[in-house]
Parts: sequence; C-alpha cells; structure tokens
Amino acid sequence: MRRLTEPSLVVATGNAGKLEEMRELLAPRGIAITSLKDHALPEPEETEDSFLGNARIKAHAAAKALGLPALADDSGIEVEALGGAPGVRTADWAEGPGGRDFLRAMTRTHGALVAAGAEEPWRARFVSVLVLAWPDGHEESFRGEVNGRVIWPPRGVMGHGYDPIFVPEGETRTFAEMTHDEKNALSHRGRSIRAFEAACLG
Repeated sequence: MRRLTEPSLVVATGNAGKLEEMRELLAPRGIAITSLKDHALPEPEETEDSFLGNARIKAHAAAKALGLPALADDSGIEVEALGGAPGVRTADWAEGPGGRDFLRAMTRTHGALVAAGAEEPWRARFVSVLVLAWPDGHEESFRGEVNGRVIWPPRGVMGHGYDPIFVPEGETRTFAEMTHDEKNALSHRGRSIRAFEAACLG
C-alpha cells in the first residue's frame, strides 16, 4: 500500500456536494485540496460499467494532466427491487431538460418501484469507490457501503443527490435530515474515505 506523502491532493470531481463532503472529511489532515474546477479541467466521460472503473478513469486523467496525486470517487445507489439500478447510472437518471436534477432522478426511481409492484421496505444501498492515482500510474482503491431503504416522499433539505429518500439501516431519518457530521459518520463516502485515510495517511 503506497502512502500519500504529498502536501496537496486533487479531488477529481465536478460535483460540488461530493467535493464539500470530501473536504470536510479530510480537513483534520491539513492536506491542501483542489478540484477539477480549480485547475480548469473537464470531467472525463465515464464509460465503464462499474464504480471502480469510472473512479479509475477520473483519478488517472487528473493525475496525468496535472502531475499530482488525484483522488476520485464514483458512487451511486443500488435499489434491490430494481435489480441494482440505477447503480453506476445514478447521475444519468438525473439528466434531462435543464441539466441534472436529482428530484427528477428520485421521482424516476419511485416510479420504477411502483411500476414494478415492489413491496416496501424498498431495500437499497449506497456505494462509494475511491481511487487514489499518482502521475506514474500507480493506484490504490477503497470501497465503502451503507445499507438501508428508499422511502417516499423525499424528506429533509441537507445533503445532496438521493439523500432525501435514503434511510440508513438502524435509523429513522434520511441522510437529508441529518447534520453533515451525522451523515459522514454513517455514509458510504465516509467509510471509503476512512479506509483511504487508514491505508494511505496512517
């Protein structure tokens, strides 16, 4: 396992919500974090059919372009009754007229569950896969998951993405009804970041 010794790290995302979470989680480490936007880099096309594959694309593209270590996350929600959909296509379900809209995505997910005649509880899990890539091509990867269920209608105004319809196991609140610290303690991304910290930051 290669350790991260550089004082700065590029987070290879254009997603403001993800960037905010990762900055909050890594803030105690004192690492200077920049984003693709800070470097005027576009997000590469995600062409793989796995979270790991898409995270690799993003991390290696940024590391190669900037000559710096880059950390990329690919994440999504897998709904059991929908055969694991939307999965790696989670963000795609939000696309439509006017750009990306996660209320659209949540509504589509609920509609698919109703159309499938799926009975509640609608079991689901959030998955986050991180890839840390160096300019020489070396990489380390980390996976975090949290099980729970999808609910309807959406609840809460915190968080981002599908947070308003996801209740983690053992909780009654959605991620969007929790504070950032409460969510980060339970979330898939919190778990993948902590695995990265333990392995590469010590």
